[in-house]
Amino acid sequence: MSHFFLRTVSIGKEVLPFTWGDFFLKFIIPVVLVFSFFRIIMLIVKRRLSRSKVRERQGNRLFRTIRLFFRIGLAVFFVTMVGVLFGERIFYYLGLFFKILKTPLFSSGSTQISFVTLILAIPVFYAASWIARLSRKFLDKSLLKKLHIDDAKKFTISSILRYGIMVVVLLIGLSIIGIDLSSITVIFGVLGLGVGFGLQSVVANFFAGLTILITRPIKEGDRILVEGIEGEVVKIRLQASIINTLTNETIIVPNSQLISEKVYNFSYEDRSVYIKNVVQVSYRSDLDKVLEVLMDIGIKNPFGIDGIVPIARVTEFADSGITMTLFTKIQDVVLKYDAISWTNIEIWRNFKKHKIEIPFPQVDLHIKNR
Repeated sequence: MSHFFLRTVSIGKEVLPFTWGDFFLKFIIPVVLVFSFFRIIMLIVKRRLSRSKVRERQGNRLFRTIRLFFRIGLAVFFVTMVGVLFGERIFYYLGLFFKILKTPLFSSGSTQISFVTLILAIPVFYAASWIARLSRKFLDKSLLKKLHIDDAKKFTISSILRYGIMVVVLLIGLSIIGIDLSSITVIFGVLGLGVGFGLQSVVANFFAGLTILITRPIKEGDRILVEGIEGEVVKIRLQASIINTLTNETIIVPNSQLISEKVYNFSYEDRSVYIKNVVQVSYRSDLDKVLEVLMDIGIKNPFGIDGIVPIARVTEFADSGITMTLFTKIQDVVLKYDAISWTNIEIWRNFKKHKIEIPFPQVDLHIKNR
C-alpha cells in the first residue's frame, strides 16, 4: 500500500510532478475538509436565520449573499490547492490542458469544433434563451398591449417572435465563437441520422408545437378534453403542453398527441356552453307541468346568459320512467360543473315542492305457477 502512495502520478505518457500521496494529502483531504466545513457553516447560518426575527424575504436574500461569498472562497481555495499540487510547472500543464481543449473533434470546411467551442456554446445558448425571454416580456407589456387583438393572437405573435429572436441570436453567437454558418447544414445532416434512429418523437412534437402556435387549435386558457382528460391549458411549449385538470393535477401532453388525436375544445371561439341536466319522472306525472318547472329552473339559473331561453325536452320513454332533459347555456365553460350541480339541486327541490315523483329503477318479475 505504501508503494502506491509513493508512486508518481502519470496520465498516458505524461508524468505529473506529484505522487499519489501528495495528491491525497495536499489536494483531496484539504478540499473535502473545507467543503464539509462550508456545508456545516451554511446549515448553521440557515438555522439561525430561520429562528431570528428577520423577515423571510430578507433572510433568504441574506442567505443567498452569504452562500455566494462562501462559494467564491471555495473556488479560490480549490484553485490554490491545484497550484500547490502542480507547483512551478502549473503553467506548463495549463498550456498542455488548453492544447487538448483546442484539438478539433469535428471539422467541416473552415469550421473546427473543439472542446473550447462546445464550452463557449453554453453561454451562447443561455444568452439566446435569456434575450428571447426578455424580448417576449417587453412585447407583452408594451407593443402588444397597444394592439386591439385578443389574447390568443397576442400569445401566438409573442411566441413566434420569441423563438425567432432566439434563433437569430443563436446564429450570431455561433458565428462569433468561430462556427461557419454555411457548415451548419452539414452538422444538421449528421444530426439527421440521429433523428432517423431515435429522435422522431422529439421532432414530431417540435413541429406539432409550431403548428399549434400558428394555427391555434388550442390556446392558453382553453378548457379542453383529450384522451378522457379534461382541464385548462396552462402553457403551450414547443415540445409539450401543460394541462391543469379539474382535480388540480398537472398533466404534460406531447404536442403531437394534441395534433393527431381528437381534442374537444370547449372554448375555441366562444367560452359559453350548454349544460345538460337529465332526470326521470314517473309515468303518472303531468309532463306539461314538468316542462314548466324545468323551464323556470333554467331561466333562474345564476350561471345562465340573460336573453337566451333554456330548452326543456321529453327525450325518452325508459323502463323506469320518462326521461326529461334541460339544456341551459351558461356564461363560461369554467362554471360548467357548478352550474350542473346548482341545477340538479334546484330540480330536486322543485320536484319535491310540486310533488313530481322521481322513480327508482324497478323491474317487474312475473312468476307463473305450473
